[in-house]
Amino acid sequence: MNRTKVDDNVAMAELPTTGSIFQASWPVRTGDIHTDKQLRLDAIARYLQDAGFDNLVDRGAMDTHPLWMVRRTVIDVLEPVVWPDRVHLQRWCSGLSNKWCSMRVRIRSDGGGLIETEAFWINIDPKTGMPASISEKFTAALASTAVDQHLHWRRWIDPTPDTTPSADTPFPLRSSDFDPFDHVNNAIYWQPVEDALPDRLRSGPFRAILEYTQPIKRGEQVSVRTGTNTLHIDAGDEARASARWFALSPKSNDQG
Repeated sequence: MNRTKVDDNVAMAELPTTGSIFQASWPVRTGDIHTDKQLRLDAIARYLQDAGFDNLVDRGAMDTHPLWMVRRTVIDVLEPVVWPDRVHLQRWCSGLSNKWCSMRVRIRSDGGGLIETEAFWINIDPKTGMPASISEKFTAALASTAVDQHLHWRRWIDPTPDTTPSADTPFPLRSSDFDPFDHVNNAIYWQPVEDALPDRLRSGPFRAILEYTQPIKRGEQVSVRTGTNTLHIDAGDEARASARWFALSPKSNDQG
């Protein structure tokens, strides 16, 4: 499953029939939804974080692999999850290298909701803050489902300014937006994406992609550049994250 810069519409890996698949379930809360009762993108991103943390705990890997950095998250909303409902998550590795991996999470709801996600995660050494090798024991579990055993990072979204005119608006941050490392939590970046999504896109299956370049730290001035179907979150005169979204064909996203 080799991917290039223009492959941001590539189909996600199917759910494997064997191997290490972590499962979790919880109810959708009112703090997770729009006024139309549909699950928001930033809530989905938090679900992915929570499932990842619980997965580490379940594998007994919190001491050996406590810190991970996400470089890209892909969210396919095929059928919206609507409150009140309960979601069921399945999490497995789809691609693997010695220091990073792609983790798939399928989110289904009792009411027929279906959201497919994939995130590119890098294992970070807590002492050095640099990418670190994944242990052999942990690698064995990841490799049991990975279809790509030689995963490489390739950017899917160009962070440079769009050729089309774009709106540039401030994006003030609050103290609750920061994580224990004094960086903006990755779920917060999805909030301006939610604001930019057109209603017509949300009415059918769609894909939203968010790539992270550099973390935003406390005290930085942040703004958002919005194009036709792209968005860039800027700080210090550079894009710290970039997003793109587009409609999906229902027949091309039939996940079994």
